[in-house]
Amino acid sequence: MPAVFPLRYFAVEGGLISYGPEVADQYRRATGYVDRILKGEKPADLPLQKPTKYSLTVNLKTAKALGIAIPESVFARADELINSPVNVRSGT
Repeated sequence: MPAVFPLRYFAVEGGLISYGPEVADQYRRATGYVDRILKGEKPADLPLQKPTKYSLTVNLKTAKALGIAIPESVFARADELINSPVNVRSGT
């Protein structure tokens, strides 16, 4: 059954598509919170931060196995294509 998952891991492991916040970016941004807390700010006084970077990963092998044609507009938007000769993110 085709599904969209929130984390890249699921698409890498065989899911059709993942779209969600980049976890590594959230960890990098969290260090700012840690710094502010260690300098004496109260955690309750810190503002809520929403993710700023999102990633779209498409598993082409799964799409082919399910007989799903992925539109060109999705390829253009994808940050990463799994099982493709060209990795969109790294350009290799």
